Amino acid sequence: MRILGIDPGIAIVGFGLVDKQGSKIVPVQYGSIQTEAHTEEGLRLKQIYEAAGQLIDTYKPEALAIEKLFFNRNVTTAMTVGQARGVLVLAAVQKGLTVSEYTPMQVKQAIVGYGKAEKKQVQEMVRMVLRLQAVPKPDDVADALAIAVCHAHSSGFQQKLNEVLKR
Repeated sequence: MRILGIDPGIAIVGFGLVDKQGSKIVPVQYGSIQTEAHTEEGLRLKQIYEAAGQLIDTYKPEALAIEKLFFNRNVTTAMTVGQARGVLVLAAVQKGLTVSEYTPMQVKQAIVGYGKAEKKQVQEMVRMVLRLQAVPKPDDVADALAIAVCHAHSSGFQQKLNEVLKR
């Protein structure tokens, strides 16, 4: 199963593609989609949408795992990130991907085993699990890979749960 992990943002969208091969998780590609700060917001959202569509077309993931937003003290930032998240989900759904959402605490729990782990701990575990030479930069990229790995760990359980619920 190929999974596209996304850490949404308006300036930087981190992405990480991994393949789940049995119990192994193998990195495929990772990086970021970046938009210019003084560009009109609608144009930035369009750039994110189009870049996400190109990623999906190029790497053909089966699933998108994306960070679930939590309320931020800066409402303006939360709204903008929410809009970016919306166009990312739309791009995935239009391409036929299943979409799963994970809170930062769920990702930390899946990666480190502790829901209140420090960011550096999560990044180092991502580096180790994926056998990378260094922690990917910027942080948004490491976060996206963590979300993809979280889904790789959770997807088998979620699939079984869905089968039980359909009965």
